[in-house]
Amino acid sequence: MKNNTVTVIGAGLAGCEAAWRLANEGFSVRLCEMKPQKYSPAHKYDGFAELVCSNSLKSADTASACGMLKEEMRMMDSITMRAAEVSRVSAGGALAVNREQFSNEVTRLVKAHPNIAVICTEVTEFPCENTVIATGPLTSDAFADAIQSRCGEPLSFYDAAAPIVTASSVDMSLAFFADRYGKGEADYINCPMTKEEYESFYNELINAESVPLKSFENLKVYEGCMPVEVLAKRGIESVRYGCMKPVGLIDPRTGKRPYAVVQLRKENNEGTLYNLVGFQTNLKFGEQKRVFSMITGLANAEFVRYGVMHRNTFLNSPRLLDCNFRLKDSNSIYFAGQITGVEGYVESAASGIIAGINLARELKGLVPLKLPETSMTAALAKHISTQNKDFQPMGANMGILPPLESRIKDKKLRYAEISKRGLEQLREALLNQEVNNSYERNG
Repeated sequence: MKNNTVTVIGAGLAGCEAAWRLANEGFSVRLCEMKPQKYSPAHKYDGFAELVCSNSLKSADTASACGMLKEEMRMMDSITMRAAEVSRVSAGGALAVNREQFSNEVTRLVKAHPNIAVICTEVTEFPCENTVIATGPLTSDAFADAIQSRCGEPLSFYDAAAPIVTASSVDMSLAFFADRYGKGEADYINCPMTKEEYESFYNELINAESVPLKSFENLKVYEGCMPVEVLAKRGIESVRYGCMKPVGLIDPRTGKRPYAVVQLRKENNEGTLYNLVGFQTNLKFGEQKRVFSMITGLANAEFVRYGVMHRNTFLNSPRLLDCNFRLKDSNSIYFAGQITGVEGYVESAASGIIAGINLARELKGLVPLKLPETSMTAALAKHISTQNKDFQPMGANMGILPPLESRIKDKKLRYAEISKRGLEQLREALLNQEVNNSYERNG
């Protein structure tokens, strides 16, 4: 073993998972947390793993993306899953928790571990080695500056993202593939609208309800990331001459140029996910579903991520991190949590597990954990480490997993089969990894 002492910075979900894993692997862990010495603008509670936005960990159904991910985490001895069972509250098909009880249980487990020492301090300098950085989307300004200085480029401090839908849910009898003026290889899905359809959509868009920004999120909105609803309020023609301009496109159904067009751009190489080009938004999620479903071809669209516009510190992970959450040019430095570009409570926690596992394996002289690509954990790791010039945070969704070999039309049955395949292959991979560990240690 190279070094028996490691550091984890940040005691949120990801940091606690990383610390827990490393401690269980026999390492002495220094868990650095700036609370209660200092709080971010969004955090108020003294305990670790504080849930800020919601008390829900999303669906408990293993045939759903988030339910599948939670089951994978249980296989890897997740402290989040342990605490969630203790603090669970009734929420239908979702796994929801009592926030304070959940935080208290995570805090109790972490502080009771003999291999974890909690250091209450704000870290302001970038570490040299043997560290997991899990400081979250509201990383302190001083440490954010240290990360930027080390990584050579600024972090994204304002997350302006458009909604993403599954390709299979777009009605292609109404939409069509094409690039403007016939250039390129017809990479865009185009959703054409008549004058009447456009005006109806426009009126709903400008009257839809937005999410109020918190005080620390009142940042200047630049033209390049202006919410579509804000642009629309400049006048009825504003978006038709902006993100909905129809120039260079012919609707094959009519042989004419549409009055307005919404373009969908491929989000991944597999072409299973598409984003609504220019539709970054601050509308409430329910309003996005209602209004954007009025777009031609999107009446039954499956939204795997809604648009967001808020303060969110994250790395350009595809350039900086590998699929093991390791900083590529570092000496045993790993990142975990939302700062890597995974989005959501359980997604952040899962990344902490993987970062902890892989730092432990590196220091023990073992190869990184090999996850099957059919697992949700591996799909998230692939998302944050695959080159993407328009990289944005992503949560668990079935669209980032490889498709089944045989097509299943029924979505529930398809998702159940995708989940079953991934969970079985991950279980087998984890068992094989344990068997192989002893051989690797002995050379």
